[in-house]
Amino acid sequence: MQPTSDLSIVSLILDASIPVQLVMLILVGISVLSWTYIFSKRTALKRAHEQTKLFEDDFWAGGDLTALQQSVSTSPADYGALARIFDAGMTEFIKARRANGNTDALLDGPRRAMRASYQREMDSLESHLNFLASAGSVSPYIGLLGTVWGIMHAFLGLSSMQQATLAAVAPGIAEALIATAIGLFAAIPAVVAYNRYTNEIDRLSIRFDSFIDEFLNILQRQVR
Repeated sequence: MQPTSDLSIVSLILDASIPVQLVMLILVGISVLSWTYIFSKRTALKRAHEQTKLFEDDFWAGGDLTALQQSVSTSPADYGALARIFDAGMTEFIKARRANGNTDALLDGPRRAMRASYQREMDSLESHLNFLASAGSVSPYIGLLGTVWGIMHAFLGLSSMQQATLAAVAPGIAEALIATAIGLFAAIPAVVAYNRYTNEIDRLSIRFDSFIDEFLNILQRQVR
């Protein structure tokens, strides 16, 4: 029987067959990318929530909307997604009012501008979520592929032996199961992060939608 030290995780990975090592390398790459996107998205969403709250406080404070729009337009990155949506709508409203358009024109332009800006902001917030979803669904199967190949390779090696023992097949099966473990390690954080971030983005989306409707009502009252 082989000594226990030969069955350490590092030695099993180094002694694994080339296809299994390739599967492990792919899974490690997926895991590194997933964690990179998880941390970057966490920071982005935290900042988005903070900026949204600050802008809502400024907007509902009852100040001059034109002055607020000018402040946002000078540094849109500092105010966040909701402020940029407001800036798009307010800019179109000012242009339409200067053109002496009718009531429908005064409201239709800001509505379309805010919807276009809303879609751009949502696309930015949802970036890299597809990768996390794919990593969570595909990684276990990639790990399973390495496991199947490793077990098959281990049993094929028994064909050249006169007497098959557990000690002879154990290293091959162990290295194969490591591929599944790495696949789960890559998949589980990606799935958890995807579900959490999707929920947070949905909450932001509802706040953006509500603001657009409320802001259009304010503009409609100003027109009348």
